[in-house]
Amino acid sequence: MNFEQELNYLSVLVEQYLTEYFDQYDDPFEKNILESMRYSLFAGGKRIRPVLSLAVAKLLSGRLDDIMPFAAAIEMIHTYSLIHDDLPSMDNDDYRRGKLTNHKVFGEAMAVLSGDCLLNEAYELMMKTALNAGNKMEHALNAAYHIARAAGKSGMISGQVIDIESEGKAVSPETLKQMYGRKTGALLKASVIAPALYLDVSASIMDALSEYADGIGLAFQIKDDILDVESSTEKMGKPAGSDERNKKTTYVTLFGLENAKNKLSDVVNKAIDAVVPFGEKAWFLKEMAFYIEKRAY
Repeated sequence: MNFEQELNYLSVLVEQYLTEYFDQYDDPFEKNILESMRYSLFAGGKRIRPVLSLAVAKLLSGRLDDIMPFAAAIEMIHTYSLIHDDLPSMDNDDYRRGKLTNHKVFGEAMAVLSGDCLLNEAYELMMKTALNAGNKMEHALNAAYHIARAAGKSGMISGQVIDIESEGKAVSPETLKQMYGRKTGALLKASVIAPALYLDVSASIMDALSEYADGIGLAFQIKDDILDVESSTEKMGKPAGSDERNKKTTYVTLFGLENAKNKLSDVVNKAIDAVVPFGEKAWFLKEMAFYIEKRAY
């Protein structure tokens, strides 16, 4: 199986799980909020984060069924962050993944509530999974804790705060690194290490996976910066050039386009080097790093 086939296979597994999970709800009083949640959750995302979780589980010979609830929870958290990121009070974007953003379809209040609900649904799913994990309960809670931490003030939220407070200001390389490591990198890293925590791996394996995750997390954001300059709204499915319009500091504005591309290549290579000790079993993680570097949207 080549990379595209494996990526599609794992993406379909995630899609099926999420579909079945939300199909269980039929309370008529929850219909409207569920419609809004589903609109964004099934808007055609790449599912990179949950796919990474499943890929790490396979690498470590874990059962995909055990890891899937955490993978799905991460995708819910990611989707909630996009809904809120698009709000008029944040980036004020009208399109996401080629479709109208949630607040343009359902209104700002419903968009806020949908994001809140996806975040809480993720926690509910992880807690239920941990309660039913038997002798793996402690490991399940550890995985859930790190995912929650990555989504909160020590991760994604503080990254977004730095982003908002930095608009129109000169930002140092260290501040930019912190912003990217928290806003984008933290949840990507959780996607990689949560399965390892559940499977209770050795410190050396955890260190290797953490280094890989740090690399692809930074690579993902640098690539976003480059695409914002080089790509188009049609290709990206969201407004191109939004960083410049919002006066945001990026790797491109701080270091220049060519230096940003060189940095991207460097961090991707370091990420790949981190999983070399796993040998051929890490082929998909290596290809994922290249995929992040070469993606067109």
